[in-house]
Amino acid sequence: MRNAETSVVDSRWFRRYHRPVDDTPRTRLICFPHAGGAAGGYAALARRLAPRLDVYAVQYPGRHDRRHETPEHSLTALAARIAERLLEGTRGPYALFGHSMGALVAYETARVLARHGAPAPARLILSGRGAPTTTPDPHDRLDGDDAILAAVRRLGGTGAAVLDNPELLALALPVLRADYAALADYRWTAEPMLSTPLSIFAGTDDPLVPQRAAAAWADLTSATSETLMFPGGHFYLGDQLDTVAEAIADLLPSLPVGPRGR
Repeated sequence: MRNAETSVVDSRWFRRYHRPVDDTPRTRLICFPHAGGAAGGYAALARRLAPRLDVYAVQYPGRHDRRHETPEHSLTALAARIAERLLEGTRGPYALFGHSMGALVAYETARVLARHGAPAPARLILSGRGAPTTTPDPHDRLDGDDAILAAVRRLGGTGAAVLDNPELLALALPVLRADYAALADYRWTAEPMLSTPLSIFAGTDDPLVPQRAAAAWADLTSATSETLMFPGGHFYLGDQLDTVAEAIADLLPSLPVGPRGR
């Protein structure tokens, strides 16, 4: 990736919640939110991983301080936009972590970076999502707002304080519509396999991701892969935050970094 003095230069797209206390080079973990989610959802994980990792979270258009921007309705277009920013501003060892829709965005971002010949992530950690196929996932094809809100309530991704508040719901719905439209439109297409190690995280009681669907990600890389199951449902991360943070830290030990992070 292009040389830059900062690890991720575009603060509009990447949020850093815990700045390292010194200049020791650290692996950068870039986190991708779920459908309807925002960068702030990773603040607690960033706290638990500091100072071992330098954690950033992607802020998609259309949410929180970017609420006046149009949400992206294409998952691959969103990944391309994120990859463009990473090509401009990231250096040194890094890894990608995505949950649910974020797992697909992280995966497609890694594929865009590979097409550009950029250094590959040290690891791709994909959570709460089965491996993509050429046919749409039926859980992504929801007909109208009522179906979207029913799915969100069932999975627990957005709190009742938002769903039961008309003003907050009016802010959340355009993002949820766009994200579910992007998921419904997404089709996996064959191209050269990634050479990045994959770690797949899933909840033992996740109704959307049986273990066999999680393990199928192994077919999409020429490198090693493993599946780690955690107690809980689709959003197991909230209840298993410390355990998940330790698992991520174990997967991303301090990597050898040369002068100035090269």
